[in-house]
Amino acid sequence: MILSITFSKPVKNIQEQELLDRDYIKIRIQKNPSSSLTAKAAYSAEFFTQKQAFHKSMTQAEAEDFYKKHAGTTFKNTVCRTESEEITTMANRHGEIKTITKKLSARDATKENNKSLFNKKKNYILQEGIPVPFLVKLGVMTKEGKVIAQKYDKFRQINRFLEFIDDIIPDVTKLCTGDTGFTEERPLHIADFGCGKSYLTFAVYYFLKELKKIPVEITGLDLKEDVIKECSSLAKEFGYTGLNFYIGDAAEFSYKNPPDIMITLHACDTATDYALNYAAGHDAKAILSVPCCQHEINLQLEKTKLTEDSPFASLNRWGIIRERFAALATDALRGELLEQAGYSVQMLEFIDMSHTPKNILIRAVKKQGQANQEAAEKSLVRSKSLLKELKAEQTLVKLLQK
Repeated sequence: MILSITFSKPVKNIQEQELLDRDYIKIRIQKNPSSSLTAKAAYSAEFFTQKQAFHKSMTQAEAEDFYKKHAGTTFKNTVCRTESEEITTMANRHGEIKTITKKLSARDATKENNKSLFNKKKNYILQEGIPVPFLVKLGVMTKEGKVIAQKYDKFRQINRFLEFIDDIIPDVTKLCTGDTGFTEERPLHIADFGCGKSYLTFAVYYFLKELKKIPVEITGLDLKEDVIKECSSLAKEFGYTGLNFYIGDAAEFSYKNPPDIMITLHACDTATDYALNYAAGHDAKAILSVPCCQHEINLQLEKTKLTEDSPFASLNRWGIIRERFAALATDALRGELLEQAGYSVQMLEFIDMSHTPKNILIRAVKKQGQANQEAAEKSLVRSKSLLKELKAEQTLVKLLQK
């Protein structure tokens, strides 16, 4: 029984050759522990392009057929793990395919089988059972390290965001310091706009400073005076000298050291736009943003009478459809605008829809070298065309034009 398959090192022009529907750079297929092999969703598949991640469910037969069709052909390196074997399929530049099969010991087999049960006990960065001081203080964990049931979704969100932070650190380090790395004299600077109670802010600091030993300074910003006062008190209590909190908003606040990374978690409506504008305007090397409550375009569409021949007329008829469409259009525009500002942008699933409907994360990393003018011009055409068809305006557009 297949437990997981990882496809990497794709051939060129996958889409052009009609091998798959997009030019994927990596694909992961994994057995769902909660589904039987006869189920339609026996396996979960993640398809990665340079800028996006797509998800699909597969039956056992579909997973096996996909493996047979693409291992060693569409992808030059494939690793398939079963309960008893690890099968590596490799292809060289001449198209010669070689398969290496490694028998797993009883211990390795048990370990691989346990991996397939990741949904039952996921290997989080901050692990349950190991008390984390700020999570205990903030009411997410008990003193014994057990996650409180009502806070489990928050616990998942924190860990998921830390995975994204961990993923961008190598790029940010290279962009900021070359090969030298961050030091106490030149620490990594991070800004958290709309930090709220700062579950995430504390988690990022703890992860980078305590676990990864990276010198870091983080600034949390929020409009609520009582929240900032409490967060500052907690940072002092834990001895987090590189973690500071201030009252203010992204439109007016001025940092002593411009952020290398800007993060936002559910900054409401246009607050996300002001944060993105600040990051782009101050040459932040990376942005991780989970938008929330994208009302701006929705309210405009509600008042706008689109003509019947508009490509978006049907999407504007029903309130719930319009609301969701407006949110997607808003984030699509944000992605285009960040690309025009010199970032490589991905739209990724932040957390499963069953835990929160606000599940899109904008991941933007500053491009190295000269900007691709042609790509930027195409992006500009797309964004202008979308706004024209919607007969709408968008805050980030206006901010970046100033």
